[in-house]
Amino acid sequence: MSNIQKRLKELRGQISQARFAQIIGVPQTTLGRYERGDSLPDIAFASHVCLMLDVNPNWLLLGKGPMRQTLRPEGAADRPAPSSAMPEGAGCEFVMVPMVAARLSTENGAFASREGTEGEYAFRTEFLQRRGTPSSMVLMRVDGDGMEPYVLNGDAVLIDQSQRDTRPGKVYAVDVEGMVYLKVINAVPGKLLLTGYNAACPPLAIDVRDGLADGIRILGRAVWVGRELH
Repeated sequence: MSNIQKRLKELRGQISQARFAQIIGVPQTTLGRYERGDSLPDIAFASHVCLMLDVNPNWLLLGKGPMRQTLRPEGAADRPAPSSAMPEGAGCEFVMVPMVAARLSTENGAFASREGTEGEYAFRTEFLQRRGTPSSMVLMRVDGDGMEPYVLNGDAVLIDQSQRDTRPGKVYAVDVEGMVYLKVINAVPGKLLLTGYNAACPPLAIDVRDGLADGIRILGRAVWVGRELH
């Protein structure tokens, strides 16, 4: 067994392989291959695990340093090992975030859908708390290439619906008359500018001289982006 296989199993602790695969958002078959040594985890997988679980990448990849990346405040208690911090069926360490049926367009807009969710994904509670209000967060899929190279078509974006007061240069989900956009928000006198990172996609200018126009809603701020591993 390779060292990285041992560290993956140490990270999983007493959690079942199926449950741990659900927590980190990968197929159980993929995790099983890595733990058996049938294939080696790539950098994208390692980066995803480290981001989701606050794991020190030097520990996971090289066996150097502490397992956990998060620095604990002076005087705080040590964080428990994964086997005790993430027991099977524990509810306090994780928040299940719904993937809503609507899709975020980075180009011409995608019609909003209110027909429910497409599943739920587990995130560490403290990971979400550092980014906003966990209970107000949803995941949405991205359509289009208007936010490339930073946000790609098909990516999942975490939207905090409690953060609706716009800040220049930040990325928000915006509903424009039923069309849902993922855009960087800026402003010029009398207008709200919705732009993408892709210079080939023109900005969308919205007249707001009388305040936010009817039919325009800030749905929330984008606080994290992730993509599926294939």
